[in-house]
Amino acid sequence: MSGHSLRIDRIECGGHGVCAELLPELIELDEWGYPILRDTHVTAELLGHARRAVAACPVLAMRLDRVVRQKSGRT
Repeated sequence: MSGHSLRIDRIECGGHGVCAELLPELIELDEWGYPILRDTHVTAELLGHARRAVAACPVLAMRLDRVVRQKSGRT
């Protein structure tokens, strides 16, 4: 089982807000314009939008990581 996880480097972030415009389903802005992740898990439906948001970040403060989850042997 695999998926993707979204991360934001809050130290590098300049608060431009581009990410929230491109991915409002997962990112909202605080009162100063800095992103807050509603969820770090990126669904397959949002993967393209997440990739665009990561690529559009002016200071490259976002990262999309592939996550591989092991299937549980339990039934």
